This record gives sequence, structure tokens and C-alpha cells, in this order.
Amino acid sequence: MSIIAFLVIGLLAGLIARALMPGNQSMGLIATTLLGVAGSFVGGFIASLFYTDGRRWDLHPTGLIFSVIGAMLVLLLVGLAGRSRRVV
Repeated sequence: MSIIAFLVIGLLAGLIARALMPGNQSMGLIATTLLGVAGSFVGGFIASLFYTDGRRWDLHPTGLIFSVIGAMLVLLLVGLAGRSRRVV
């Protein structure tokens, strides 16, 4: 997969994940693309749990569906990390 296609799929996955997650995620175009790329790697790990080819820990990009699922998990973890740092 070329770098351009990888970034476009990352952007699409980030946009879809931000649209599906409740709440306000204030991030720009580059941060949304990076979110989708990170989600693609997380989704690739999740997808590798379902396949038994023996390459469980390899980082590899995956399709759009698992990229969106991974990006939503990344958004959830970032939201939880940001919430726990708040001083009362």
C-alpha cells in the first residue's frame, strides 16, 4: 500500500471515528489523520487476534472497518487519559 493511500484511509477512518464517538473532539486535519493511522495499527492488532497465521505482534495496516474501530479505541483512551489528569 502506498503512503498516500495509507494516509487517505487514515484520514477517512479518523473522520468516521470522530463522527461516531460522542462528545467534542477538537482536533485539526493532521491530528485526525494521525488518529486514523494510529487506529489502523490498533485495528490491525485486533484483526490479527482473529487470524492464526502466527504473526500476532506484527504492525500492519488493515481495512477501513478495523481502522475505524481502532481509532475509536484510541479516542476513548485519550479521552480517559485527559479526564484523569484533571485536578479537583
